[in-house]
Amino acid sequence: MITQVNGVPVRHRVVEAGDVSLHLVEAGSGPVVILIHGFPEFWYSWRHQIPALVDAGFRVIAPDLRGYNTSGKPHGVEAYKISAVAQDIASLAAQIGEVPCAIVAHDWGGVVAWFLAMLHPQVVRKLVILNAPHPVPFARELRRREQKIRSSYQLLFQPPRLPEIGMRLFRFAMLRWTLRRAARRPDNFDPAEMEIYLDAWRQQGALTGMANYYRAVRRYRRELRAVIRPIEIPAMLIWGEKDPIFTRATTENFSEYVPNLRIERIAEAGHFVQSDAPEKVNALLKAFL
Repeated sequence: MITQVNGVPVRHRVVEAGDVSLHLVEAGSGPVVILIHGFPEFWYSWRHQIPALVDAGFRVIAPDLRGYNTSGKPHGVEAYKISAVAQDIASLAAQIGEVPCAIVAHDWGGVVAWFLAMLHPQVVRKLVILNAPHPVPFARELRRREQKIRSSYQLLFQPPRLPEIGMRLFRFAMLRWTLRRAARRPDNFDPAEMEIYLDAWRQQGALTGMANYYRAVRRYRRELRAVIRPIEIPAMLIWGEKDPIFTRATTENFSEYVPNLRIERIAEAGHFVQSDAPEKVNALLKAFL
């Protein structure tokens, strides 16, 4: 079990959030910041941010989303609807006892956080999203050829069982390739860090839980469209410009849905921007929060 991140002690605990148990790590004291990871990561996604935020005087909570690492893994695709995962974070924030709080989220965590701010606005004081487009411009660009091609990989996760087999082959070669393909720093995801990821992927049921996010979002997309509404709180979108998954256009022309938004672009970073450019991301987070 990891007890320190770059010299900063972290505490592990499990919280009951509605119908699921969430594992989390906690560090520091002060105003609460909840960090929400994406695919194919877990709380360790934030290894560069946790020490910086603790040093800046924040109490950092970094959960493993349902289906990931040692958090609960409910059965069935329906259990992985974005609305259910957003409810997990709302329940977690309520149990922590500081609502509203700051939310920082990446990739699938960013999708969850956009909808958390729409469905549970009382939970979120400030919102920071890293390389996860708002659902309105993403849906718009998905009708265009370039974004459609970039998103086509999601079809690989739709069949039953086969995606899990594919992810496990050759010591999780597909997942390791996913991290390294989008990495823009030569020291990203070094062998020691990769072994930590492998331990999370080996957890019973984790691969199915991870794949079920892709299955659920296609199956219940109409439900999400029905709950889209403006987000009025202060928000910041941090964007690694070399993202191979999302086009730049997914970050443009949606100000009516997030009127109090600032966008910070990092030219040399890719999809995993918090690992590619940790110093810049940390400086932006500390200034904004």
